[in-house]
Amino acid sequence: MPMPLVWLDGRLMPLAEARISPLDRGFLFGDGAYEVLPVYGGRAYRFDQHMQRLDRSLGEIRMKPPLGRDEWLRAFGALVHGNGGGDQLLYVQVTRGVEPERNHVPQPGTRPTIFASVQKLPVIPAEAIENGVAGVTAEDIRWARCDIKSTSLLGNVLLRWLAADAGATETILRRGGFVTEGSASSVHVVKGGVVVTPPQTNAILPGTTRGVIFELAGREGIPCERRAVNEGELGTADEVLIASAGGGIRAITTLDGRPVGSGTPGPVYRRIYAAFLATRQEFSTELPA
Repeated sequence: MPMPLVWLDGRLMPLAEARISPLDRGFLFGDGAYEVLPVYGGRAYRFDQHMQRLDRSLGEIRMKPPLGRDEWLRAFGALVHGNGGGDQLLYVQVTRGVEPERNHVPQPGTRPTIFASVQKLPVIPAEAIENGVAGVTAEDIRWARCDIKSTSLLGNVLLRWLAADAGATETILRRGGFVTEGSASSVHVVKGGVVVTPPQTNAILPGTTRGVIFELAGREGIPCERRAVNEGELGTADEVLIASAGGGIRAITTLDGRPVGSGTPGPVYRRIYAAFLATRQEFSTELPA
């Protein structure tokens, strides 16, 4: 659950006092974008990459970034340290703001609403690291601009619900016979020691942790490819990895009730996960107190 203090339109305040108008376009239309940043020991993981993605998402919905990098750092620092520092998960949402009447076409000059909150960083259970997690597959029913990290997430919610119904961790999505991503993660298939990731398209979010896997694999001397992955390759993979800001990097060891590879986290996952833990400090930016 969120920690007691939040950041709303330039002010740090108690969550219980935060108020957003019901006429906000984020509430009425899901008209906004968001980001999620892990914070390790008061340091924001991949800060620049996350903020670049937020700027890109806002640009794709015809909004200008409301704050510069230094302003974001100060805001996040006040929020994280105000809530005690340490390991946290930070959510920031920017909506187009409040307008006097409901109108599909945004009105010029509307001031954006900026909201950020933090919660304790989820800890991946040791059992999940050692044994992996379960996944299911489903047809990708989301809209055609999944490359935008939009606050309109109903499709993702419905798809993630399928995993919960099956007692699984993630739903891996397919579109036209090819893998896109997870309902809340990027997907990576390992075959013959090579990490294969679907290429960036409008159906896939430019994942920041997705990029980390490629960088870490390169450091470890593990070959990587960005190319289309069909359903057959997913079903016969030696390993399947998922990655997200909140969930880190995990191995899918059963898919639709069938084992993936040996049914246990494989050697590629173990090497990349160890490298991920070792580089968290290096890949993070100090947040000012």
